[in-house]
Amino acid sequence: MDDERQRSDHGPLAGFTVGVTAARRADELAALLQRRGAAVLHAPALRIVPLADDSELLAATKQLIDQAPDVVVATTAIGFRGWIEAADGWGLGDALLERLRAVELLARGPKVKGAVRAAGLTEEWSPASESMAEVLDRLLEEGVDGRRIAVQLHGEPLPGFVESLRAGGAEVVGVPVYRWLPPEDLGPVDRLLDAAVSRGVDAVTFTSAPAAASLLSRAEERGLLPELLAAFGHDVLPACVGPVTAVPLQGHGVETVQPERFRLGPLVQLLCQELPGRARALPVAGHRLEIRGHAVLVDGELRTVPPAGMSLLRALSRRPGWVVPRADLLRALPGTGRDEHAVETAMARLRTALGTPKLIQTVVKRGYRLALDPATDAKYTDA
Repeated sequence: MDDERQRSDHGPLAGFTVGVTAARRADELAALLQRRGAAVLHAPALRIVPLADDSELLAATKQLIDQAPDVVVATTAIGFRGWIEAADGWGLGDALLERLRAVELLARGPKVKGAVRAAGLTEEWSPASESMAEVLDRLLEEGVDGRRIAVQLHGEPLPGFVESLRAGGAEVVGVPVYRWLPPEDLGPVDRLLDAAVSRGVDAVTFTSAPAAASLLSRAEERGLLPELLAAFGHDVLPACVGPVTAVPLQGHGVETVQPERFRLGPLVQLLCQELPGRARALPVAGHRLEIRGHAVLVDGELRTVPPAGMSLLRALSRRPGWVVPRADLLRALPGTGRDEHAVETAMARLRTALGTPKLIQTVVKRGYRLALDPATDAKYTDA
């Protein structure tokens, strides 16, 4: 009974490390991941300019109060609430609300609609899909030629949205409710980049397009962009909260995973499916060995393994059942040492961590091999 409890205590993300690039709601996302067993590496890839301090928003608000638009498009709940709060702080709150009551107000999705109504306003229309493409289609169907349309910007690119409106003859006014800037401390971002290119994380989450763009930009500054893109292409899973967030990554040819519902909870649930599904599972010495990022499941029991041991285990698992020479294992170890005794030390610690020494066989004068079950030997060892 104790063994069963021990096996079920670890969450679906146990043994995996997930990078979090969010600046806003990062604690919430980290808590969701940790609750499911993940180790979290937090590296905010940007910072947000406080609304009340943003002179651009103040200027745009005054302009809209002085010269009424025909349509206002509200794109995010937090941005819309922040805009109203900032206007209140400047003594412009009542004037802004009065102006918004007199225009066609479109809300992108239910959460934004809730923020609009909480401000005492009523939206003209809102798509159930939360799709900016659907908002654009509606505007173009109505006709935008000669109309003045204010769009609440939210720090993320709106691919083709503004361009399409202008091409249709509209005057588009951007309302920058908050702006993204690079983080003041680049240390955490650099540590995440180093971890990604060295495969020290299993996934990196993105909840805004600016965060994705910022991480890619910093990688380019450090000359690590090709290595980062290679990591995203093979070993490190880039997970985005939605399609808009994925745009900067897709621009570099990176394929991402996204949940059907663009929320933090579904994003975490997606990782709970994807990461265990990518883990290598092998039948070894009568046991089931599942190799995760920084830990191993042996018959469903979580075993934490030191980094050197994980490096050896991955080297052995690339060709399970084959003998891997000590020299090759030495090259797989972190660092550039030349003493093969380091392999023996790391191997002893690996066996202790696994709790089942017979999983790895010593082949005298040759090296080590995973003790693949005889019934599956041919499947894994045919070259």
